[in-house]
Amino acid sequence: MDGRLAAHDSIRESPVIPRVVSQTIGGNALAAAFISGAAPPGWYEQTPSGAESWRERAETVRSTTSQDWLTRLAPAFEATGNAKQRLEASANGRGVVVTTGQQPGLFGGPIYTLSKALSALAFANALEQAIGVPVAPVFWAATDDTDFKEASSTVVSVTGGPRLLRIDHPETLGRTMASMPLGEVSDQLEALTQGAGATIDRVPLDLLAQFYTKKQTVGSAYVSFLRALFEPLGIAVIDASHPATRAAASPVLSEALRKAPEVAAVVSERNHDIEQGGYSIQVQDVPGLSLVFTSASGGRKRIPIKAAAKQKVSDDMGPNVLLRPVIERAILPTATYIGGPAEIAYFAQISPIADTLGVARPAIVPRWSCTVIEPHVEKILEKLYLLPEDLRDPHEVETRVARSRLSEEVLAEIDKTRAMLDERLDALTRAVDEGATPVAPAVTGGLHANLLRRLDRFERRLIAATKRQHAETMTEIATARGSLYPFGKPQERSLNFVPLLARYGPPLREEMLREAERHATRLLGASSISEPEQAAVAGRVES
Repeated sequence: MDGRLAAHDSIRESPVIPRVVSQTIGGNALAAAFISGAAPPGWYEQTPSGAESWRERAETVRSTTSQDWLTRLAPAFEATGNAKQRLEASANGRGVVVTTGQQPGLFGGPIYTLSKALSALAFANALEQAIGVPVAPVFWAATDDTDFKEASSTVVSVTGGPRLLRIDHPETLGRTMASMPLGEVSDQLEALTQGAGATIDRVPLDLLAQFYTKKQTVGSAYVSFLRALFEPLGIAVIDASHPATRAAASPVLSEALRKAPEVAAVVSERNHDIEQGGYSIQVQDVPGLSLVFTSASGGRKRIPIKAAAKQKVSDDMGPNVLLRPVIERAILPTATYIGGPAEIAYFAQISPIADTLGVARPAIVPRWSCTVIEPHVEKILEKLYLLPEDLRDPHEVETRVARSRLSEEVLAEIDKTRAMLDERLDALTRAVDEGATPVAPAVTGGLHANLLRRLDRFERRLIAATKRQHAETMTEIATARGSLYPFGKPQERSLNFVPLLARYGPPLREEMLREAERHATRLLGASSISEPEQAAVAGRVES
């Protein structure tokens, strides 16, 4: 076995496959406006609608991208197999690519790493079929990111709730993940493996053991693992920190330094427009700093605008989050980027940057999103008559279930006592008010509140005692919540995807891809999603 996902010698017969529930990605108000087609004109590159429109986009992209892009970037891909074939088919002006990406996450990161990759694959497949030219899916591994907090932890779901796995930084913070040593992670990897439980496909876990070693950096382990996992599917992974990527990006970085004052001005103007439109700015402006980072002094810092024009591009320089999509579009024939809600929001800030630098505007479409409901979680939901969204609140379900375990007589007597207190205390207040020596309303009001508070406290103690009596049920609820909303966050944003692949094998991935393909078909057919989906998005605004 070559350590790649294509080898399935360890796969046994698959168990019942989890239910994969597609959902809108939510997001802040600006992302919701874009998805529903209500974003102000000019803020985004227009999304094509229908095959002919996408064919025109592909032609424009091919004509505005250097034909030797793959020759220059091949070392940064190190692509093999299906991924290499698809890249080569799209090279030399013959086709385009569909991109997505993510900064490194521990052991591959949360489920949306996989969701994004499958979104890009599904959309590339659908676009290729619709317009009749080669389309290659590409995953941009942002190893030039410095957010160690994001890259150093992951969550695994176990019986009784979620478990957070975290690694320490062996070097000073501020380094890129490409240069941050991984350190010793054997204990965390063992915990993730144990959390996977009974498996039918050991390959994803074996790949983690192969690449997450002390010899690797946080970034290199991430890139190697994703390549081994995604390339057999036809998804190429480009390393943002590779010298070839940096060399290809150099002209845009140079222009961003030369025109730093102009770029700062148009970004400030767009940010003002966004706020005037009633939206929040996704990426806050830092006055006086360019969009180019340097790590020459060890830590990663933005180059001041005053010094930018005098700087020559060097290997230690890279783009910030707003400049990165502009560079990606400049060096790759990207028909569109597949992005999440935060990315959609900050793409509104990007178009004036591209215009100022003379680079084609990058386009974006919303990624596919899902929740994976495993069979044991499904049974808990059915047993307790719960919906997945009921578990968003950290305590409400436990209280509701425990209260339902109290006898009807107890609940009735509590309600009667509360009603009686209201009635008698109202009567007492009237009597005092009509007496010869009335007291301040606060006195009787305080008595009322104090007695009802004592009754509420008594009810809470009864419920707490019931929770202890039904500890097994409470554990089941915690288990379901740990799978669907670990630590209060949506599953897709926090739960590691590797245990799921190990437990259910390729059939789960194939089911996820089928759902992503339905999403891709909808994206190809219209510039915005359907009215029911628009309403759902508008109703799910996240910060």
